[in-house]
Amino acid sequence: MSFFGPDFLQFFIDLAPNNHKEWFDENRERYENSVREPFKAFVTHLIGRVAETDKAFKGLEAKDCIFRINRDIRFSKDKTPYKMMVSAVIAPGGKKSKAINGIYFELGPEFVSVYAGVYEADKNEVSDIRHGIAANLSKFDKLKNDPAFLKTYGEILGEKNKILPADLKEAAQKEPLIFNKNWYFRTQFPAELLLTDKLETTLLHCLEVSQPLQRFFNSCIQ
Repeated sequence: MSFFGPDFLQFFIDLAPNNHKEWFDENRERYENSVREPFKAFVTHLIGRVAETDKAFKGLEAKDCIFRINRDIRFSKDKTPYKMMVSAVIAPGGKKSKAINGIYFELGPEFVSVYAGVYEADKNEVSDIRHGIAANLSKFDKLKNDPAFLKTYGEILGEKNKILPADLKEAAQKEPLIFNKNWYFRTQFPAELLLTDKLETTLLHCLEVSQPLQRFFNSCIQ
């Protein structure tokens, strides 16, 4: 089933040239009816589907997963107060999750965007993952070149360090992703996808495809 109507997209199209509190307040009821409540219902439904096969997601609620539409403008030159999309993370613990197990997605008027992998890791976790890759080069290579992963996400992204500890340099010559300090992947779909009943199956597929690599990263962390 489709959770969203055409006004979901139209709301953001209209918001773009009117991104200020006065317009938003005037259109708050429209936002609630066309955007906020349908998105909450969809996230609740998606959590339920994931929890059917993975007990780690049981008890998770939409409020734990959905990010605010308000932008943090404290340190930004762009002072427009509202995001041009809605977003949520379906992972154990929701927004507070420290597990590498789930997907983050954004629904907006331009794209449906999906992200997974390791985006924020502390110094020790980065070291653990690097050493885990170095110790399992063939396994990691097989995972990142899996046909389903390549078709869905294409490649592993992330910022890199120029210098590595001496014990990792030899392995990094074989696997440059050891230089990374995060390991994430993303994919995008046309915005019109969210008006169809294929949105749910598409996001579930993205989660399924991401899990082998995410389990690998988790297995590296001590």
